[in-house]
Amino acid sequence: MVSLNSPREAAAWCDRQRQAGLQLGFVPTMGGLHDGHLSLLEQSRAQCDVSCASIFLNPLQFNDPADLATYPGDFDQDLARLAQAGCAMVFTGTLAQFFPEVEEERDIPRLSPGPAGKGLEGRYRPGHLEGVVTIVDRLFRTVGPCHAYFGEKDFQQTLVVRDLAERLRPCGTRINVVVCPVIRGPSGLALSSRNQRLGVRQRATAAKIHQALQCARTAWRNDRVRTPEALESRMRAALAHPEIVIEYASIREETRWTEHRPAGKLSRPRALIAVYIDNIRLIDTLLL
Repeated sequence: MVSLNSPREAAAWCDRQRQAGLQLGFVPTMGGLHDGHLSLLEQSRAQCDVSCASIFLNPLQFNDPADLATYPGDFDQDLARLAQAGCAMVFTGTLAQFFPEVEEERDIPRLSPGPAGKGLEGRYRPGHLEGVVTIVDRLFRTVGPCHAYFGEKDFQQTLVVRDLAERLRPCGTRINVVVCPVIRGPSGLALSSRNQRLGVRQRATAAKIHQALQCARTAWRNDRVRTPEALESRMRAALAHPEIVIEYASIREETRWTEHRPAGKLSRPRALIAVYIDNIRLIDTLLL
């Protein structure tokens, strides 16, 4: 596996692959790799001729400095896992390398996440999605035309990234965003880098997140509960626990995402949850 510390060198490597007639797959990460990340790489390798990844802990998307400071990661271990999984190239960089046109981080122009960024993560993590789309724009411009793989767990983020990909098409950067299923542990807990901060008791508590999502799915499929308010009430009841602080437990209609309370019949309702357990923020989602 080729390991590069320069976005410019990574761009040249990607150009050489396309010039050789190879279809390129790309998995962007912030490090702290787990089996969920590797499932994205596995999908990329199944669909593309050659696959690359990035490791960059992006400070622009952290609205809480303490969250950034405690974000798990072991760069050497991440490199070893990518190499073992068949990644052909991994690159990293600095903000100065990704944004050479500015002198200070505060001068980096934040891109808008668009309509999909309203509510939920956009409400509870001010500036987060702006930071995501700003760095993903540079990652996409570095790698160039490719299939890019993202996890469904960060569902709102995938909508924002898809909107970004559409905005880049007129510039000649054609990105096909592929959203891959959530990978879960035995208890149903969605894999996340932040799970590394959970103790045994906290992991047991965190299992209630998936239980709440399943509760909403059962209510939708078996009990024919059809209003967002009633489905959200079921989730909140299932999440009730002294160690869980609920940020949101929301039902959104995928085809009318920007409507917080979609009028009319729900066709593709999606449950989304964000909670804190001992100051560790966890999110999850399930299509009902």
